[in-house]
Amino acid sequence: MRTVAQQLKETLDVAQPLDRFSVTLSEAVGCILAEDVRSTVDVPPADLALMDGYAVEADATFGADTAPVTLPVTEEVFASTRDVVALTPGTAIRVASGSRLPRGADAVVPLADTDQDNVTVTVFSRVAPGDNVSTRASDLEAGAVILRAGPRLSSRHIAALAAAGRANVGVRPAPRVGGMAIGDELVEPGGALAAGDVYDANSHALACAARSAGAVVYRVGAVSDEKNALRDAIQDQLVRADVIITTGGLSYGGGDTVKEVLAPLGSVRFDAVAMEPGNQIGVGTVGEEPEKAIIICLPGNPVAAMVAFEAFVRPALRNMSGYRHVTPRSIRAAAASGFLSPEDREQFVRVNVYGDPRRGYEFEAVGDAAQSSLAALAASNGLAIVPAGVDQVSVGDELECMILNG
Repeated sequence: MRTVAQQLKETLDVAQPLDRFSVTLSEAVGCILAEDVRSTVDVPPADLALMDGYAVEADATFGADTAPVTLPVTEEVFASTRDVVALTPGTAIRVASGSRLPRGADAVVPLADTDQDNVTVTVFSRVAPGDNVSTRASDLEAGAVILRAGPRLSSRHIAALAAAGRANVGVRPAPRVGGMAIGDELVEPGGALAAGDVYDANSHALACAARSAGAVVYRVGAVSDEKNALRDAIQDQLVRADVIITTGGLSYGGGDTVKEVLAPLGSVRFDAVAMEPGNQIGVGTVGEEPEKAIIICLPGNPVAAMVAFEAFVRPALRNMSGYRHVTPRSIRAAAASGFLSPEDREQFVRVNVYGDPRRGYEFEAVGDAAQSSLAALAASNGLAIVPAGVDQVSVGDELECMILNG
């Protein structure tokens, strides 16, 4: 029987980062930057006025704090002005915010510190060289690295890339995930239930979880246990999915056919994992290049499937996407009440975590820790991880608590 750590390593070994490729800026949002990016231009491209006011030689305003200084205004410059304007010593040029600083000027007097006249301006406050001026390349310098590989690209990164003149950028693409729940007893929510039928919770839940992990998701829904139907459903995903996630069909009963169907399609290893909830997990690949995909087979019990997703699938998807940190965020918290735990396996207990960094964190188990309750999972915000070898958690015992975000 494998430990959770061993199963996670096996899963990450299979789910290697996807090859980088170049995309447009609009397509890059949400992807992991896969290259160091250099600016193609200086930003700003020249010394610019930071506000509306008057471009001057700073020395010309000397003493204005005690005795206002009057300067003739020779010209007006706007952000759209393309001609290079020169300042005559002892004069001022009215400038708009974002306009190029006239040659010979070294500061801008804010409008609020003047009488705002267009012919001769009276200055009531002295400025120093560089005041209210954005110097050339003070933000981005041509040839300099502006972003290192690694971050998940968002609007602020796109702004820097666009300002740097980059129309395309190298990224790790978001994994494409095909998700299906296996079982003839599964019915789409809202449909009529016959005796023995249940609604398909897994394909909906896992599709949402994969999407929250940054994947592009194709939810297949419920698929029959019948071998031909299951084989066709899996093979159909090979043309569009990097990862196929299945739930169910792993029991040893005659109606569960996943292992038999997958055997000729690729190389998939099924292992019992010392965890609760959940037990069997399958990981491997199906298909042949160029239509080859990773496949991860999860238990059919909805709570076990969701716990296994957080323990193995979310880290796998983040690893494929190029994240540096692939495991879910966790918080060390103390038990507010005690409970029993199976000693021979690692238990993931549904909990509510509360507190703050200053006072510390506590957690409270939701529902019966030994029962697989969807209602309890829905009411939880975390999973407390009880290590194997521990058969009882007492008040005050500290455990690592995985925070549920997706």
